[in-house]
Amino acid sequence: MITIISSTNRPGSTTFKVAQYYHKRMHQMGAEAGLLSLMQLPPNLLETDLFGKRSEAFKPIQDIITQTDKFLFVIPEYNGSFPGVLKVFIDACDFPESFYEKKAALVGVSAGKYGNIRGIDHFTGVCHYINLHVMPLKLHIANIKTELDESGSFFKEDTLRFTDEQIEKFIAF
Repeated sequence: MITIISSTNRPGSTTFKVAQYYHKRMHQMGAEAGLLSLMQLPPNLLETDLFGKRSEAFKPIQDIITQTDKFLFVIPEYNGSFPGVLKVFIDACDFPESFYEKKAALVGVSAGKYGNIRGIDHFTGVCHYINLHVMPLKLHIANIKTELDESGSFFKEDTLRFTDEQIEKFIAF
């Protein structure tokens, strides 16, 4: 099972639009994929689901993670890295079995001109620590506000080509 993770809890995020785009394209390419937004996390996650505790609210999310073989993380740039909520999410998941020996693809997005290169690099280090195998082809989509049309789809030829290449390689990964 593939799960696409919109790696922010920001309401109305562009990150979620990108995750939805990947979800739609994967289905068009014949791959089954689920979509998980960190907006779905319990609001009191810090109090209820860290340090070995498990709430009923987080259990369905943990079940999705447990059943997933491949993760595609869409990660926005927050203060030169990845969102803190993504790290809290990883910390809340059962360790090590949630991610151990599973696979991941990473997509960085930013309003600036570097496409969250630094944040993707930082998160790659976390992935390696939890023994999550990261596909070498990582995308860094800069100036994200200019990349999506009104319907939330990419429209620039090079971005379409690169996202399709990443999706195809990830399906085969």
